[in-house]
Amino acid sequence: MSTLEPVAMPEKISPDMEKTTAKPRRKKKSLAGDAARSISSPWASVAAIVIAVLWTIPTIGLLVTSFRDQRAINRSGWWTAFGDPGAFTLENYRQALAPGSSAGLGQYFINTIVITIPAVALPLFLASLAAYAFAWMPFPGRDALFVAVFALQIVPLQVALIPLLDIYVNKLGFGASYWSVWLSHTIFALPLAIFLIHNFMRELPAELMEAARVDGAGHVTIFFKILLPLLTPALAAFGIFQFLWVWNDLLVSLVFLGGTPDVAPITVRVAELSGSRGSAWYLLSAGAFISMIVPVAVFLALQRYFVRGLLAGGLKG
Repeated sequence: MSTLEPVAMPEKISPDMEKTTAKPRRKKKSLAGDAARSISSPWASVAAIVIAVLWTIPTIGLLVTSFRDQRAINRSGWWTAFGDPGAFTLENYRQALAPGSSAGLGQYFINTIVITIPAVALPLFLASLAAYAFAWMPFPGRDALFVAVFALQIVPLQVALIPLLDIYVNKLGFGASYWSVWLSHTIFALPLAIFLIHNFMRELPAELMEAARVDGAGHVTIFFKILLPLLTPALAAFGIFQFLWVWNDLLVSLVFLGGTPDVAPITVRVAELSGSRGSAWYLLSAGAFISMIVPVAVFLALQRYFVRGLLAGGLKG
């Protein structure tokens, strides 16, 4: 007969052994996940709604005021307008837009479009080229030069207006031309544009460029056919910033163009609409709301790219 060997009973597992044999815990949740949960919390939603309401009230007041006649504006506030429906009129907008009226915003509106479109397109194109060089073209001193370009954001544009005006008038002979405004807005916008687009471009997988180089593509082909279509969120994010800045600009345009109707933007004319004694608030409110329509439309059209472009490279995991 064969003898059965005794079966060893398992020893009692101590708490210390349980800790060592337990499965590793999950990694800490990423910063992006924490941020998303914070934004989606009920308190954050309530705070966002309150801020949105407080931010929108002045715009509603401006809209209501722009449809009231002069006597109603001088007599009571905009919040009492619905108690007097007879005070609403379209005459304010007719005077603000009519070419032969005292306001005449039509020509200034066209001037603003002529100023804004090149002043947005030029820095977008130049910054994309510079960002590609900083991101994917190694050269001596690249990092130091990128830091220097980024540091230019702290330079206030006011200190550069007089030197630039001297260069444009005395050395380049531009005078009161659109070129001086286009170049100035491009110069002031390039540091931030390069920084934003560079951060987004560095997040793109390097395998794309490597595969393109294996197929014989050069830098021009890689930039225009591969990277540029992928840069839409970053370009749209900065394009919104630049469009709003140039459209609402008064200082740069007033310095380099003056206030003549053939070249001045709409902000110059809106600043004059209140009249010499500050009594034409009915025209000022209508003109201000007209100047807001295009920026709001641009922001709403590109808002889906806005957050993606701003947060590119900012959060990991």
